[in-house]
Amino acid sequence: MIAVIGLILGFLVSALFLIQGKRRRSNGDQEKKRPGNEPVDSKPKSYSKSEVALHNKRDDCWIIIKDKVYDITSYVEEHPGGDAILDHAGDDSTDGFFGPQHATRVFDMIDDFYIGELSQ
Repeated sequence: MIAVIGLILGFLVSALFLIQGKRRRSNGDQEKKRPGNEPVDSKPKSYSKSEVALHNKRDDCWIIIKDKVYDITSYVEEHPGGDAILDHAGDDSTDGFFGPQHATRVFDMIDDFYIGELSQ
Protein backbone atom coordinates (compact mmCIF):
# COMPACT_ATOMS: atom_id res chain seq x y z
CA MET A 1 0.00 0.00 0.00
CA ILE A 2 2.80 2.40 0.91
CA ALA A 3 4.62 1.55 -2.31
CA VAL A 4 1.51 2.38 -4.35
CA ILE A 5 1.11 5.72 -2.57
CA GLY A 6 4.81 6.43 -3.15
CA LEU A 7 4.48 5.67 -6.86
CA ILE A 8 1.43 7.91 -7.17
CA LEU A 9 3.17 10.76 -5.36
CA GLY A 10 6.25 10.27 -7.54
CA PHE A 11 4.11 10.47 -10.66
CA LEU A 12 2.40 13.65 -9.42
CA VAL A 13 5.73 15.30 -8.58
CA SER A 14 7.06 14.40 -12.02
CA ALA A 15 3.97 15.78 -13.74
CA LEU A 16 4.21 19.05 -11.82
CA PHE A 17 7.91 19.46 -12.61
CA LEU A 18 7.13 18.76 -16.27
CA ILE A 19 4.37 21.38 -16.32
CA GLN A 20 6.61 23.88 -14.51
CA GLY A 21 9.45 23.26 -16.96
CA LYS A 22 7.19 23.78 -19.96
CA ARG A 23 5.83 27.00 -18.45
CA ARG A 24 9.34 28.35 -17.91
CA ARG A 25 10.41 27.52 -21.46
CA SER A 26 7.30 29.04 -23.02
CA ASN A 27 7.68 32.47 -21.42
CA GLY A 28 9.10 33.85 -24.66
CA ASP A 29 12.69 34.22 -23.47
CA GLN A 30 14.62 32.16 -26.01
CA GLU A 31 18.00 32.63 -24.33
CA LYS A 32 17.99 30.93 -20.95
CA LYS A 33 19.33 33.27 -18.31
CA ARG A 34 20.24 32.84 -14.69
CA PRO A 35 19.17 35.23 -11.95
CA GLY A 36 21.01 38.50 -12.37
CA ASN A 37 20.78 38.23 -16.19
CA GLU A 38 23.98 36.23 -16.48
CA PRO A 39 24.18 34.15 -19.68
CA VAL A 40 24.03 30.37 -19.22
CA ASP A 41 27.60 29.85 -20.41
CA SER A 42 29.07 32.22 -17.81
CA LYS A 43 30.91 30.84 -14.78
CA PRO A 44 28.41 29.62 -12.16
CA LYS A 45 28.01 31.81 -9.11
CA SER A 46 29.35 30.38 -5.86
CA TYR A 47 27.38 30.49 -2.60
CA SER A 48 28.52 29.67 0.93
CA LYS A 49 26.43 27.40 3.13
CA SER A 50 25.70 30.35 5.44
CA GLU A 51 24.51 32.41 2.48
CA VAL A 52 22.14 29.64 1.37
CA ALA A 53 20.89 29.30 4.96
CA LEU A 54 19.42 32.83 4.76
CA HIS A 55 16.93 31.62 2.12
CA ASN A 56 14.85 29.38 4.35
CA LYS A 57 11.29 30.65 3.97
CA ARG A 58 8.28 29.83 1.83
CA ASP A 59 8.70 33.06 -0.15
CA ASP A 60 12.49 32.77 -0.41
CA CYS A 61 13.53 29.13 -0.58
CA TRP A 62 16.91 27.81 -1.70
CA ILE A 63 18.15 24.25 -1.33
CA ILE A 64 21.42 22.39 -1.86
CA ILE A 65 21.52 19.13 -3.81
CA LYS A 66 24.91 17.49 -4.33
CA ASP A 67 26.79 20.79 -3.78
CA LYS A 68 24.61 22.67 -6.29
CA VAL A 69 22.33 25.52 -5.21
CA TYR A 70 18.74 25.80 -6.42
CA ASP A 71 16.21 28.60 -5.93
CA ILE A 72 12.93 26.68 -5.71
CA THR A 73 10.83 29.58 -4.42
CA SER A 74 8.56 29.52 -7.46
CA TYR A 75 7.82 25.82 -6.93
CA VAL A 76 7.09 25.73 -3.18
CA GLU A 77 3.33 26.32 -3.51
CA GLU A 78 3.03 23.70 -6.29
CA HIS A 79 4.92 20.95 -4.47
CA PRO A 80 2.58 17.93 -4.22
CA GLY A 81 4.17 16.92 -0.92
CA GLY A 82 3.01 20.18 0.65
CA ASP A 83 5.32 21.77 3.17
CA ALA A 84 7.69 18.79 3.13
CA ILE A 85 9.71 20.76 0.59
CA LEU A 86 10.43 23.31 3.34
CA ASP A 87 11.93 20.74 5.73
CA HIS A 88 15.41 21.51 4.41
CA ALA A 89 14.88 25.05 3.12
CA GLY A 90 18.20 26.87 3.24
CA ASP A 91 20.03 23.61 3.79
CA ASP A 92 21.13 20.39 2.11
CA SER A 93 18.19 18.49 0.59
CA THR A 94 20.16 15.79 -1.19
CA ASP A 95 18.82 12.84 0.83
CA GLY A 96 15.20 13.97 0.58
CA PHE A 97 15.47 14.78 -3.10
CA PHE A 98 16.80 11.32 -3.97
CA GLY A 99 14.15 9.59 -1.84
CA PRO A 100 11.75 7.00 -3.22
CA GLN A 101 8.89 9.51 -3.51
CA HIS A 102 10.44 11.21 -6.55
CA ALA A 103 10.29 9.78 -10.06
CA THR A 104 13.44 9.93 -12.19
CA ARG A 105 12.09 12.80 -14.32
CA VAL A 106 12.54 15.27 -11.44
CA PHE A 107 16.30 14.82 -11.71
CA ASP A 108 16.24 16.54 -15.11
CA MET A 109 13.69 19.16 -14.14
CA ILE A 110 15.59 20.44 -11.11
CA ASP A 111 18.07 22.06 -13.51
CA ASP A 112 15.47 24.75 -14.25
CA PHE A 113 16.00 26.03 -10.69
CA TYR A 114 19.83 25.93 -10.66
CA ILE A 115 21.50 29.20 -9.61
CA GLY A 116 25.06 28.19 -8.69
CA GLU A 117 27.52 26.02 -6.82
CA LEU A 118 28.14 25.55 -3.11
CA SER A 119 31.53 26.94 -2.17
CA GLN A 120 33.74 24.63 -0.14
